[in-house]
Amino acid sequence: MGRGRRYDDEPKLNIKKVVATVVAMIVVIMFIISIRKLLTGWSENKDVNVEQAFFPAYVNEKWGVINQNGDLVVDAIYDEMVVVPDTNKDLFICTYDVNYENETYQTKVINQTGAEILTNYSNVQPIENSDNSDVWYENNVLKFEQNGKYGLIDFSGKVILNPEYDNIYSLSGVEKNIIIEQNGLKGLVNNSMGEVIIRPEYTGITTLTDSYENGYIVQKNGKYGIIGADSKVVFEPIYDEIKKVAANGYYVVTQNGKTALVNSSGETKLDAGFHSIEEINGENMTITLNGAYGVINVDGTSIINPEYQDLKYIYGTYYIAKKNNLYGIIATTGETVVDFTYQTMQYMKTADFIQADKENYKSDLMNRNFQVVLSDVIISELNLEDGYLRVREGEEYNYYNFKFEKKSNQEILPTRTLFLVKEFGKYGYQNKNGERIVDCIYDDAKEQNKYGYCAVKKDGKWGALKSDGTVLMQPSVNLDEYLFVDFVGSWHLNQDINLKVYTK
Repeated sequence: MGRGRRYDDEPKLNIKKVVATVVAMIVVIMFIISIRKLLTGWSENKDVNVEQAFFPAYVNEKWGVINQNGDLVVDAIYDEMVVVPDTNKDLFICTYDVNYENETYQTKVINQTGAEILTNYSNVQPIENSDNSDVWYENNVLKFEQNGKYGLIDFSGKVILNPEYDNIYSLSGVEKNIIIEQNGLKGLVNNSMGEVIIRPEYTGITTLTDSYENGYIVQKNGKYGIIGADSKVVFEPIYDEIKKVAANGYYVVTQNGKTALVNSSGETKLDAGFHSIEEINGENMTITLNGAYGVINVDGTSIINPEYQDLKYIYGTYYIAKKNNLYGIIATTGETVVDFTYQTMQYMKTADFIQADKENYKSDLMNRNFQVVLSDVIISELNLEDGYLRVREGEEYNYYNFKFEKKSNQEILPTRTLFLVKEFGKYGYQNKNGERIVDCIYDDAKEQNKYGYCAVKKDGKWGALKSDGTVLMQPSVNLDEYLFVDFVGSWHLNQDINLKVYTK
């Protein structure tokens, strides 16, 4: 009783006052943190927001698959490369039981858990394609076999082309177009819809120009014709040759040894004043005559006398021209707008600038008004997707957008957490607020890649940092022979960068 009375006599807690005090303290703490952030630029260094990705991996002479974190999701146990048809899709094609003498093999499709998928189909294969600089697989389409015939499925297993064909493969160098063969003849399929654009009735099919939208050259009985991208026949196969040059409803054909410019009705518009037609631009034709290049119009009127070693149309009335083994730019008026002083020259159409190369392996970059906006630079990266270029100017690397406005690496790469800095000839990294996260101790380094990893070089060896700047892999591998250095986890890109394979 006495103990109870003593507690009863002590003052009780005022809950409202306690709560008010706690709230006030929290407000003060938040205010202090806010002031600290304003004064110091303090922030947490968060991870890069990385989407799911997968890559073939090669180690100890075996093949597997890694993910964007560098984790081995398919054990490296296969003798043949595990194909990842789409970097962002959890679908991998494994080849096994290979007999090189009999040229036989088995395939299976698995996901990152190792579970087999698309098990209703036999001999599932990707459709590989390539041009002069890249290798890829056709998107969301796979080839399968049934009773000795081939068809197409999408990545979900839906049949988009019935197994009726003797062979199926890509139209080389052209996306979204797949050749089908039946009874020794070729046709063409759109890869996304499985729609037969050209029935298998021809001995050969190729694109009319670099873009399939302009239609196709087809061959039959040794003659050539044209079929449009809409499947309509432009010309039956009646010509001895059709050149891969076309525009504005004009085509270059050869019949009975005579080359002519014809319209879509087959009417001859021009058949003299040239040996060959190399380009069509509006009503003008770039031609060769007696081994020299010039320009005439569709009526045969000379626009630029044939006196150049090469001519390439760029835009407006302007052409890149070669004379005395040097390149310049001329107009159809005959005016030389850029002097003939360059070793090579090309118009970068997508980025809309002209790259003019000099003897010292450096370049002048010109805008479309032919003003030199960057002089004596080396282009180290041209990113058409994000619209920027990275150039070496003297000993420094700088970023520019396609308007040639100089940008910081933070402006160009806004989703990254670390940004390359150079100080006293050494490299390190800072965060978005300019805080030094990695001291400048490396001899060479790369910008953080889209998966959050930084490649760094020290004492002749390369290693990798995580997205927070901590060391993932100490510099320990010699990559001097590699054209491009990149890491995903502790895996570095293989020497053949076209394959996009990572190794250790």
